[in-house]
Amino acid sequence: MLEPVMFTGGLYKHDLIVELVEDLGGYILQKNVAQSEIILLILVPSEDKAALEALAKELRGELVRAPLAGTETAVVTPTLAIHHLPHTACDIAEYLRRHGSKTNMMGLARGVGREIAQINEYETALINEHDAAVFIYGNFQECIKHKEKLYQNISIPVVVTGGPQIDSKELPYAFDYVPSIGRVAHRAKKATEIGTLDRIVEAVGRALDKTRASIAKDPLTTSPPRIMDAVREQVPDVEFSYSPLPIALNLTGVRVKLPYSHYKDDVAAVKFDEGVRLGEIATIRPSQMKDYILVRILPSSETGFVF
Repeated sequence: MLEPVMFTGGLYKHDLIVELVEDLGGYILQKNVAQSEIILLILVPSEDKAALEALAKELRGELVRAPLAGTETAVVTPTLAIHHLPHTACDIAEYLRRHGSKTNMMGLARGVGREIAQINEYETALINEHDAAVFIYGNFQECIKHKEKLYQNISIPVVVTGGPQIDSKELPYAFDYVPSIGRVAHRAKKATEIGTLDRIVEAVGRALDKTRASIAKDPLTTSPPRIMDAVREQVPDVEFSYSPLPIALNLTGVRVKLPYSHYKDDVAAVKFDEGVRLGEIATIRPSQMKDYILVRILPSSETGFVF
């Protein structure tokens, strides 16, 4: 199983880390360079993690587990109105990105009002394309409890945030609840506020680890990073996508940001060294996000093999 980790260190000799990851059969998901520092988001086989740790120590770098790497998280607010989309939503989305997750911010069309708030079928399907969701609520306890109807039919883990202290058991449809971050009119700067953001990251990480454990019981036929590399190599037009991240990784597949009607056959025809085509080991359907292509890898129980 591939372990998500993050390497932080000097730019000098970082190519040794890249070479070792490739030799171990891992993947470099993202590379961020800031002057003489570099941050690498990596997937490496669990049994070979010790070798990577030894090299990172030799290079005076830091290697930490990054459970959000290679995932997509939906950051959801009841509406896009100013009283539902304060600085908190931006802080949470940005903080999740810093820890490796691809985030998409979303405001519901009819989320206003405790009694009349709604979520439609399209919004539910769009959120379900992610690996986890963070629902951002305000400062009123009764409102937070009543609006659990907005996420009770969502199939992915949901982390709820709000101002008041609420026992997670009182929100049975949520994976976890993180308090002390209601509506605020400023960016998170204080140590206590940053600590709350850390708790959100920790809760989302635990939710993703639970999903990984579930997938491990019936492994995917192949790994999403391998599909990402194959699509990038065999469908070169993806590099001309206007999106800053042309191929977004999920725990169970990828989202290829090309028009579905024009490129679905090209994506399905992607071939692996084992002689298998992508259309044979995955479902390929239109994404709810624009007209993108959503690839979901079939488990080994359906295909009968793993490679």
